[in-house]
Amino acid sequence: MTMLQSDLDNRFSFHPATDANQRGVLHEQIRDKCLELATFINGAVPEGREKSSAVTKIEEAMFWANGAVAREPL
Repeated sequence: MTMLQSDLDNRFSFHPATDANQRGVLHEQIRDKCLELATFINGAVPEGREKSSAVTKIEEAMFWANGAVAREPL
């Protein structure tokens, strides 16, 4: 399937964190919840590759979730 130019333009454009839709608040909530989970895992899970991977995946989820919020049409 061919990507639309409008989709590429949206993916590679600057998306401000704040606007009338309160995106900045949602970004902060996402970061807070991801930090809460990462902190729990850091204290509850033994050190090792698996723990490191789990924290990295939480970070990736935070990036993708915030990207979805930022790319939402105005």
